[in-house]
Amino acid sequence: MLNSKRNLLSVALASAITLSANAAQAQTVDQDAKAKAEATDLDTITVTGIRRGIESAISVKRDSTSIVEAISAEDIGKLPDVSIAESIARLPGLAAQRVAGRAQVISVRGLSPDFATTLLNGREMVSTGDNRSVEFDQYPSELISGVTVYKTPDAGLVGQGLSGTLDMQTVRPLSYNERVIAVSGRYQKNSLGEAAGEDPYGNRLNFSYVDKFADNTIGLAIGISHSEMSKQENQVGLYEPWQAIGDNWRPGVAEGTYYSDGIKALRRTGHSKRDGVMATLQFRPNNSWTSTLDTFYTKAKEYDTANQMEIHLGDYNGGYDRLNVTDVVVNNNGSFVSGVAHNVYPLVRGMYNNREDTIKAVGWKNEFAFGEARVVADISWSKAERDELNLENNLQLLPAPMLDSVSLNFAGGNFPHFTPGLDYSDYSKLYLTNTIYGSGYGKTPHVDDELKGFKLSANFPVPEGFTWFSDFDIGVNYADRSKNKTQAEGNINLGAQGDTSIAADLQYKPVNLGFAGAGYIPAWNVPAAVGRYMLFNPTTTESYLIPKQWTVDEKITTTYLRANISTQIGSIPVRGNVGIQAQYADQSSHSNYWDSSQGVGNEVVPINEGEKYLDFLPSLNLAFELPAENTVRFALARQVARPRVDELRASMEFGMDTTQGKPGASGGNPHLRPWIANAVDLSWEKYFGNKAYVAAAVFYKDLKSYIYTEKRDGYDFTDQVAEWLKVDTNSAQLQAPAQMLGYYTAPFNGTGGSLRGAELTASLPLDLFADALRGFGVVASASFNDSDIMIKPDPATTSSVGSEPIMLPGLSKRVYNFTAYYENNGFEVRLNQRKRSDFIGEIGNFNGARTLRYVKGENVLDAQVGYSFGDGTAMKGLSLFLQASNLTNSKYETYAGTKDRPLETVEWGRTYQVGVNYKF
Repeated sequence: MLNSKRNLLSVALASAITLSANAAQAQTVDQDAKAKAEATDLDTITVTGIRRGIESAISVKRDSTSIVEAISAEDIGKLPDVSIAESIARLPGLAAQRVAGRAQVISVRGLSPDFATTLLNGREMVSTGDNRSVEFDQYPSELISGVTVYKTPDAGLVGQGLSGTLDMQTVRPLSYNERVIAVSGRYQKNSLGEAAGEDPYGNRLNFSYVDKFADNTIGLAIGISHSEMSKQENQVGLYEPWQAIGDNWRPGVAEGTYYSDGIKALRRTGHSKRDGVMATLQFRPNNSWTSTLDTFYTKAKEYDTANQMEIHLGDYNGGYDRLNVTDVVVNNNGSFVSGVAHNVYPLVRGMYNNREDTIKAVGWKNEFAFGEARVVADISWSKAERDELNLENNLQLLPAPMLDSVSLNFAGGNFPHFTPGLDYSDYSKLYLTNTIYGSGYGKTPHVDDELKGFKLSANFPVPEGFTWFSDFDIGVNYADRSKNKTQAEGNINLGAQGDTSIAADLQYKPVNLGFAGAGYIPAWNVPAAVGRYMLFNPTTTESYLIPKQWTVDEKITTTYLRANISTQIGSIPVRGNVGIQAQYADQSSHSNYWDSSQGVGNEVVPINEGEKYLDFLPSLNLAFELPAENTVRFALARQVARPRVDELRASMEFGMDTTQGKPGASGGNPHLRPWIANAVDLSWEKYFGNKAYVAAAVFYKDLKSYIYTEKRDGYDFTDQVAEWLKVDTNSAQLQAPAQMLGYYTAPFNGTGGSLRGAELTASLPLDLFADALRGFGVVASASFNDSDIMIKPDPATTSSVGSEPIMLPGLSKRVYNFTAYYENNGFEVRLNQRKRSDFIGEIGNFNGARTLRYVKGENVLDAQVGYSFGDGTAMKGLSLFLQASNLTNSKYETYAGTKDRPLETVEWGRTYQVGVNYKF
């Protein structure tokens, strides 16, 4: 059963839908002609500003044969958000997860980002992460003219996802009636203020140009975007796992108490810079040929340093006196709440990250008309590269041991609190040394992802006699993708000078950890300190690093046939499509594993594995055009989502149990098949021209397969065992005959379950109800999701989510979006709220692996006010605005099973922007 809590928003939406339906029912036959005339008038009225974007999006939704959601720029370069993800997250049934304070990844209909795919102008895109999920903050909103989210696929939608397909579109210059030149600038400030030498300010500059030449046969669009943003963060984090401790494990804490073995507080500061360029060239010499060349380029550079104090609370301080906890308070749930931890040895740490991402994309599409037939040829290429540098410095008070007593309160207000007894603000008393966590560690990950594609499709009218169909499409798409990751790592050791404090020229102002009760700590230039005082020689050749280097190749051939429906059942017009798509996948991976028994120089053993398979994906979309502008949609489809790229890696860590003669390993699985689901959708939509609509939708997905990371017996290790047996000394160690089958901990295909949901949506200018409300409007949605799928946690993440089955990652059972606006005579006000219930989110840990967390529900409020000068003024084309993001300073909070066992509590502050746009 779908258990949907009702709140004020859902009640309001239901009321709006009911009122609209009653209004439609109340229309008499005599009013039909008048209603049609009004609808026609609505279609011809010229609108600008907020209403223009809303009405364009309504048109896309209404005209589609699939169930879709859409956003459209109010004007070129004027989507109102920093990242396109923030705009997308406002759509019904979609939710964002924030990373570094920005919406970065999108969940569609309660499924994690892994289940959705993202296209740019209809072409699948590469990604800078380890997976195929796009990080949306790589795409400046100013370069995107609109986004269409396909909740139901059709056979011709190549690169479709299981939960949805997000297609970002750039400008088509031949669609413009006149030349457009637009420039804009924004200046922003973060409310957390300056720290560690990084100011809280940023800026965004944008330029757009659209024009047509040669008697309107050539169109050119160019967009340039530049942004610089401050990175500011306050965070408190507790160690995993929260575990029920045994007798005298943590002296002073009773057996059975749930307890965390450490805590840290940090102030993160940094800077990000992003430059993007979009260019489209169109050539249409006649009505029989249109050629479109799209190019897209974005480069992002960002760095940050987490200046943090960290305390091990797990009875480890370098081998000195044992931990002793006094004044212990435990709540009714058995969780440790507060106390004083004695004999701890705090560290002051500098954690530095530098990341550079580049995405390049080119697509060339040619559309030909041969009589009534249409042929489209599209060739594309995209490539992404990511380079990172992670450095760590550790400082402690000397001479050792300088043990401390720290007061703890994990329920102390906005953040968990700890207050040390000693002073950690004096640079001269803290030393780079071989601390209880070593002197430092570093990594240099590199990812490149390349995708080449070619698509050929044709559209033909149906032969005489096929009264249900207007035309049909056939096509083939070939995509060749290769993703490669390397990750060099190593210790950062002290140089010849030995223990040293940080010189004054490398110091920043101390940062204030008062939000966590910890006071001031030093901040310094971490990479400069590594260069001056330390030795860092990262390598990929250590045994534990060999499996971290891998390549995954995918060759996907998609063929499809789609018949487009245009008919009438009785007096009801029906449109839509029915078709089938065939996906042939040829996937492979190359990596290595380490076998120390092979002898010096031969320990690295290659692995080359892969899989080939064919999936058939039928689909049906029907739209019934009922009287009074009502539309009922019905869809059936078989949907797939390709496995995560990093889970397809062939790398493994292999070993033999010589007692039983049984092999075992952990790693990736290049034999994985996709997630597969059968889906049914039903939607009712009531339109008021292109001015407004209300809608209600339900969906059901029966997941026939799911991908779980688990330990399984019976995996075939024939190649690895044969290689191991080549060493004579290995055979001599065996106490039982060598077996070829053994235990493997890896991602595997397993059984699925069901996912179901309901969505209510209303986009209403309030002058529909009263002329006195002209200019006011609301756009609101409420989504309710439920699932009986309970997945087994990846063994690597059990420390945070436990070992028992968990709900689907990314699934919020309730998601609400509400936008209220006012627009009149150039004056605009907009208020938006995004709210979602608790969910299991995915983050990256220090080891570079993904891990899962329970995430508290978020409630993010944004506001914008602006003024555009009209045609009759001297400043025609000029608009000014003021924008505030995250007005309520909503935190990002994670926990371990229950909310009284916090993990991360993160504050990114409010962001204020003032800006100007000018359109020539």
